Amino acid sequence: MTESFPRRHARTRGFTLGAPRSFTVSDDGGRVAFLRSTSGQDPTNRLWMLDVATGAERMVADPARLLADLGEEGLPPAERARRERARESGGGIVAYAGDPGLTKIAFAVGGRVVLADLADNLIVSLPAESGAFDPRPSPDGRRVAYVCGADLRVVDAAADGRDRLIAGEPGAAVSWGSAEFIAAEEMGRSRGFWWSPDSQSLLAARVDTAEVPVWHIASPADPAAAPTPVAYPAAGAVNADVSLAILTLDGRRVDVAWDREAFEYLARAVWAPRRNPVIAVQSRDQRALAVLEIDPDSGATTEIARQSDEHWVELVPGTPAWMGDRLVTAEDRGSARCLVIDAEPATPDTLQVRSVVAADEHRVVFTASEDPTEIHVWQLDRDGRLHRLSDLAGVHSAAAAGGTVVTARAAGPGRTAATEVMTPTGRIPIASAAAAPPLSPRPRFCVVGSRELRAAVVFPSDDSGADGDSLPVLLDPYGGPHAQRVLKARSPFLVSQWFADQGFAVVVTDGRGTPGRGPAWERAVAGDLAHPVLEDQIDALDALAEQHPRLDLSRVAVRGWSFGGYLAALAVLARPDRFHAAIAGAPVTDWRLYDTHYTERYLGRPDRNPEAYTRTSLLELAGGLSRPLLLICGLADDNVFAAHTLRLSQALFEAGRPHQVLPLPGVTHMTPQEQVAENLLLLQRAFLFDSLDAGPPE
Repeated sequence: MTESFPRRHARTRGFTLGAPRSFTVSDDGGRVAFLRSTSGQDPTNRLWMLDVATGAERMVADPARLLADLGEEGLPPAERARRERARESGGGIVAYAGDPGLTKIAFAVGGRVVLADLADNLIVSLPAESGAFDPRPSPDGRRVAYVCGADLRVVDAAADGRDRLIAGEPGAAVSWGSAEFIAAEEMGRSRGFWWSPDSQSLLAARVDTAEVPVWHIASPADPAAAPTPVAYPAAGAVNADVSLAILTLDGRRVDVAWDREAFEYLARAVWAPRRNPVIAVQSRDQRALAVLEIDPDSGATTEIARQSDEHWVELVPGTPAWMGDRLVTAEDRGSARCLVIDAEPATPDTLQVRSVVAADEHRVVFTASEDPTEIHVWQLDRDGRLHRLSDLAGVHSAAAAGGTVVTARAAGPGRTAATEVMTPTGRIPIASAAAAPPLSPRPRFCVVGSRELRAAVVFPSDDSGADGDSLPVLLDPYGGPHAQRVLKARSPFLVSQWFADQGFAVVVTDGRGTPGRGPAWERAVAGDLAHPVLEDQIDALDALAEQHPRLDLSRVAVRGWSFGGYLAALAVLARPDRFHAAIAGAPVTDWRLYDTHYTERYLGRPDRNPEAYTRTSLLELAGGLSRPLLLICGLADDNVFAAHTLRLSQALFEAGRPHQVLPLPGVTHMTPQEQVAENLLLLQRAFLFDSLDAGPPE
């Protein structure tokens, strides 16, 4: 029998296994490190190196062989948490760090620190403490810093080297060298220590969670297991107390001083290549961001830039950076998010900057969009010339250094994925071992309505387009801030195409609040995460039905996960006249239960703006449910806790409103487990068939 699409999609992690990823370019541009597994069904990533001069690849490290030599050991809890925050579903080597020349690369395998010495062609297991994660070599390659539990440690880069404690405190509340939950989940900062360029010091974060409310994740399927405590800063609650210190290898500690009451969040930190480290700190209300330079001898800080906004300052990945001695940021100026060099806009208002990839004294490489459905790689030269490096339509990412740029184009409708190393003398392809999906998405991209909403419609693969052949409609959005679904790439539409092949017309819409269309568009959801978002879904649905009369508006369902789950439940609760069934996976149901940085950005603090929380709460609407609703939650989810689903279910039950709940023991916010991922799709299909009186195509 041929395996079903749900099983193959689950086994291949959405057909991403085997694709090259996580690129790093050496500072001279001569080497490119990356991760790749051996096939589309192999979840174990290996470390590879490409020699740019010759175009030759070689495998640097195979974790399976390393574990055979070292002995199997489970992942430390902190590494599991890091992978959850990064939505990492692969195995083997999933993260690594190298010195500037990529001559020495460190990574963790089974909680052990491993160093690949490329100059001597050696793989060395360092005498570090077990349970290690996030190892990073010093710039001179002589030592590796890493985190073990709540401690920051340094081990010499030799098999018989010395391991020592750099920072650590007794008790469970304080940790050194790790990113706190908010930084990793919401701010895009996954690390908590940074080497000095001279390899003699570390800038390290100290995180104290003593005042953060403790929530518990129980395991109902195992009543003998004790609940797991989690320090979770829900909206309005106390955040972790995050401070910084410069720690020298000879034992000196210099505490970094800034106004932590005014600027509670440590958003970014960079040190190399400058002598002094630079940090970006953000106020609790997120309306101000300051860039501060640290004096490493005294810990004093000097403000060198500031951004402010009446709603919030967006954190742009890769910033701040430096073009030689010139400060590089990305800021909202008028209708665009611009690249800014020393406070002066350097890109036109036709470009929406997404991230800064790399910067040196000659150039800045960044990603940006002219059309919100595409993301391209751009280069700004020191003389102000601007050119696009990605020449084909689609969604691109990049890594760069030393004049070498790696561009990765996601597979799109009618296009295969492609990764190229661009050098001044030519291009070198990097092969992918990813499996080809058994179906080919065929989204029809549209711009609809007075707000020019970006939307896509997906019809069955064998659709003839015959008049009168009406189809039930399935909305398949995310719909919330910081994420897009309507992109000219293949992966966002694989599952949508499968649902279409079951006999649905699938509609995907990016409404107000989603990225890629400028500051005003993103800020249109300030104070209200419900009504603008739902209104855009309805407006797009109506406009698409006019273009495609086969959309049966008397049979409309909506499915989603996370914010998409919130939107799905909101649709049937608030507008049962338009939506006839919903599947809400891991939905936020009461924003008072979600974290500070995300929620307060849009709704403010609940004690100061309670009406915003009431206005957007699904619990307030529970009594009006009149349509089929399936709620799904992972009982081990530490991002959107199961309490969201259970409280909504309780409110529905008390109001006498029938609904279905699917609790998933041991499942987090991700669902990478093969059986779970496959059966979730099959169960959703059955629910939709029953709820819409639909069935598989004949």
